[in-house]
Amino acid sequence: MLNKEKTVLIVIDVQGKLAQLMYDREKLYNNLQLIIKGAKILDLPIIWMEQYPKGLGPTIPEIVNLLPDLQPIPKISFSCCGESRFMAKLNAINCHQILISGIETHVCIHQTALDLIKLGYEVQVVSDAVSSRSKENKEIGLQKMTAAGVKLTSVEMALFELLKVAGTEEFKAISKILK
Repeated sequence: MLNKEKTVLIVIDVQGKLAQLMYDREKLYNNLQLIIKGAKILDLPIIWMEQYPKGLGPTIPEIVNLLPDLQPIPKISFSCCGESRFMAKLNAINCHQILISGIETHVCIHQTALDLIKLGYEVQVVSDAVSSRSKENKEIGLQKMTAAGVKLTSVEMALFELLKVAGTEEFKAISKILK
């Protein structure tokens, strides 16, 4: 079970023209916004990554506008773990449970998740907040990750798991964004 004191959200590479090519793009954008808003309500740390921004361009405005207090960490390795600034931030946050969102499922999400599993983290991929250019690549990426020990979750499942109880101000705020 996710615990909000031990969980970090990673938002990976939702950038430029590549983001426009994602399978079920509108659902992806909506769910990314929901998981980020929910993470902020729950006061989870968020790490924001960008793959080679010089070539792929900046993160889409729908995401940037939700993260005014953060700066993206650029990377050239497909796995976030290949970027020393990412690893330093992750170590400083000291959270053992990781929620992963972003693109592409079969490349950067997959490689990051597997590297984090190897490092001993509990990794959950928010399956409705990740995508690839094709449905097949998304599905293959999810299958390979689960075979390697990564758990799948959804936006609502993760947020309610982190909440634990109803009746709180956090519950009311999250219920409002999920309507």
